[in-house]
Amino acid sequence: MQEFALNEDQKMLRSMVRDFVNSEIKPIAAKIDEDEKIPRELIDKIAEMGFLGMTFPEEYGGLGFGEVGYCVMQEEIARGCISTATFIGAHQSIGANVIYLGGSEEQKKKYLTPLAKGEKIAAFCLTEASAGSDSFNVKTKAVLDGDEWVINGEKLWITNGGMADIVSVFARTERGVSTFIVETNTPGYSAGPPEKKMGIRGSMTNAITFDNVRIPKENLIGVEGRGFLLAMKALDAGRLGLGAACLGACKELLEMSTVYAKQRKQFDQSISNFQAIQFMLSDMASIIYQMESIIYRTAVDYDLKKNISKASAIVKLVSSEGIVKVADLAVQIHGGMGYSRELPIERMYRDARINKIFEGTNEIQKGIIAREVIKKNGVM
Repeated sequence: MQEFALNEDQKMLRSMVRDFVNSEIKPIAAKIDEDEKIPRELIDKIAEMGFLGMTFPEEYGGLGFGEVGYCVMQEEIARGCISTATFIGAHQSIGANVIYLGGSEEQKKKYLTPLAKGEKIAAFCLTEASAGSDSFNVKTKAVLDGDEWVINGEKLWITNGGMADIVSVFARTERGVSTFIVETNTPGYSAGPPEKKMGIRGSMTNAITFDNVRIPKENLIGVEGRGFLLAMKALDAGRLGLGAACLGACKELLEMSTVYAKQRKQFDQSISNFQAIQFMLSDMASIIYQMESIIYRTAVDYDLKKNISKASAIVKLVSSEGIVKVADLAVQIHGGMGYSRELPIERMYRDARINKIFEGTNEIQKGIIAREVIKKNGVM
């Protein structure tokens, strides 16, 4: 596929991440899936490379590549392991990004800097039993008691929840949904066992309980009662990163499928000669072209501080539907081998499905898009 127009620094970044993925992630991707855990040694190497602070300014310990650079990185990471891309996304794109988007200078220096440097891991605590798609309906409560906030409640499906050092928590206060920084070694914070999942098994997902968790008054992020808007703003970026990971996985699937189709012989010729196979490869390439175009167009707009709510919803919708289709076609092209754990196709097929659910279900994305279309009378 033709590479989206990148500057020299971004091209060097892609090459660096690709080399890292080929040497450090791809060789152990199957083991990450089987063990349902990303090795600590790999996380440490990812941190040393600066990948956990790719998007953040250098003044806060990041690499300063912005959203475009972040998407380049996530695209390459997902070519090796979608679980690892999910871990990075939950840490950087939503967990730490909440502090960057809404935090004070003091909060950024104290909390964002070690997160960007990879010295600590972040998570984003929004989802609850009755607040999934209806994310405004959070029941977790935070009550101000003197100079401390006291948090009580439970969160579900929290990526990195059991391994995070710092979490961005959304809880209801007297003025509405508010956002707080919680250090996970605070008494009363506890994580349940990792969820057993169909895909992205290496990504740790936990239920989190807050039992009279006391945090300093100054750990409120931004203005009390404005937390839901901050959550939605962070999810705009999260959906972009998700799209980039889908794109990378799709490119990997197309490459593997093309190589296999040229090597695999039936009826005394390569199956790549058959129109049925050619049409599948054509469909895969067409989906990837669309995904790449909208992802990087939107990432550029994000770095220009434009409102991308509708665009990021489109990215999430198109990319998550795209990866499911591409993964299915890859299995079909590979036949029995695509269904076997001997090849990574089977793992990537399982990993693909979650993308239509997390970061806001696709049905929610359609609602976001439709509201904007109606408001503007269909003018894009």
